[in-house]
Amino acid sequence: MSKASLKVMAVVGSLHKDSVCRTVILHLTRKLQAAGCSVDVLDFLDEPLALYNPDTAHEAPAYSALRARVMAADVILLATPDYHGSISSATKNFLDHFWREFAGKLFATVVASHEKGLTVTDQLRTVARQCYAWTLPYGVSFIEGTDVKNNRIVDARFKQRLEMFVHDIHIYGQLLAKQRRADLKGTDPGFLARYRS
Repeated sequence: MSKASLKVMAVVGSLHKDSVCRTVILHLTRKLQAAGCSVDVLDFLDEPLALYNPDTAHEAPAYSALRARVMAADVILLATPDYHGSISSATKNFLDHFWREFAGKLFATVVASHEKGLTVTDQLRTVARQCYAWTLPYGVSFIEGTDVKNNRIVDARFKQRLEMFVHDIHIYGQLLAKQRRADLKGTDPGFLARYRS
């Protein structure tokens, strides 16, 4: 394993000031940091992101700095509420801003849903695949009021699932980050060859 700290970008895909997604992301942030990862939390409540416009977005004042943060990340951890069986507009807007920056990285997904969030998880996996990123073979979903209440994680089984999630992000994130770096520096054929500078 690389001695370099695994870099995780944790995205709060909700603008709700009392978002349960934020509660889970902050919990995961603490656990990932305790495991030796560095975590960059992107919360659109604190850092608003203008609606994606392909003609102007890449020239917006905040774009270059955000792109550098996405580029630096080895793992993209996304938390979104399930809105009508789909991802939130804040999450989609973030994903619309980037694609090449996600290639070869690990996506890990968290969905707040009263219906298991399966379609939302599948949509996030589709985005990852279209951007040549990897995903964990499972996503984490939870129910507000049952698993998370009053800004706290209250369900013991959900806490255990999050422990497994942190472990897998850390282990598989490191493996993929190491291989991604080698592929970008190497000369062998592979899908990351097109991303070599």
